[in-house]
Amino acid sequence: MFSSQLKKGSMELLILSILDEEPRHGYEIGKLIETRSGMRLQFRVSSLYPVLCRMEEKNWIKGRWVEKAGTRRRRFYRLTSQGKHALEREQETWSEFAAAVNQVIGLSHA
Repeated sequence: MFSSQLKKGSMELLILSILDEEPRHGYEIGKLIETRSGMRLQFRVSSLYPVLCRMEEKNWIKGRWVEKAGTRRRRFYRLTSQGKHALEREQETWSEFAAAVNQVIGLSHA
């Protein structure tokens, strides 16, 4: 529905927002984004993992492997304190960007 470039530019914000609630594994992150967007935002799980790795390298998130009996091993990610700050910055930037675009195209927040 949306261009891949538009989705790519918002992935980190979406992931940080999901992880702000509680630790989650990659598949769950992808499914929550789909569900909460009314299925308008869909990401292949394979496209999420490079972003998660990049975010780990930035120390925004921390991952750990969890094994439970009867299930396969999963990597759960949680937000770090640097990730919390990044989320705040990303939210502010997104809000300013959306307001500027809306101003240019003639839409305003109701």
